[in-house]
Amino acid sequence: MGGDTILNLILEAGFVVKIVLLILLGFSVFSWTIIIYKFRFFSKIEKESEKFYRAFKKGKDWNRLYQSTKTLTLTPLANLFRAIYSAEPMEKFDREEIKRTLKRVESLEAARLERYLTFLATTGSTTPFIGLFGTVWGIMNAFRGIGRIGSASLAVVAPGIAEALIATAAGLAAAIPAVIAYNYYLSRARSNIIAMEDFSQELIEQFTRVYAETKTGSFRD
Repeated sequence: MGGDTILNLILEAGFVVKIVLLILLGFSVFSWTIIIYKFRFFSKIEKESEKFYRAFKKGKDWNRLYQSTKTLTLTPLANLFRAIYSAEPMEKFDREEIKRTLKRVESLEAARLERYLTFLATTGSTTPFIGLFGTVWGIMNAFRGIGRIGSASLAVVAPGIAEALIATAAGLAAAIPAVIAYNYYLSRARSNIIAMEDFSQELIEQFTRVYAETKTGSFRD
């Protein structure tokens, strides 16, 4: 019964309030799409990163490791390794060149990890105000209705106020999950970025050590 009442209030709302509710629905749908997508995205990345790092620590044959990373397309760690290992000419690389290459890859990977999070932040910060706008507009219409009828009884005022407050509730319903998800996924993104930066330092040490030991020829041998 309560659901029917809310539905009726939405259907009987003014044109502007309905537009506000449609906008908020759009924000909410896109936000939940991003929330579900990022959950799967981070879960896959973290599984791939763990798998790759175990293989990296155990593996002595980097050529075989490089071949195996071709199936690991999401983890930033494998992408960092591939960026260095596949670079040509390997024998001309020095420490500074490795650092520059890794920094470029880190920037691209960090942007990929944080992609779409700005939409969640925008949803969390703007939808309450969009809902508030709908509420204010609805209350204005309610007061105009009072002026036309000439009565301010609860029976006259209540439907218009309830209709207006739906917009605020809808704005909060869109904002709250978006804010929670933004903070959660931003934390996961930063954890992955820290792991990526630590791995970059490990790669620098590993590769420069190999180059120092094999001053002639490629370390792929």
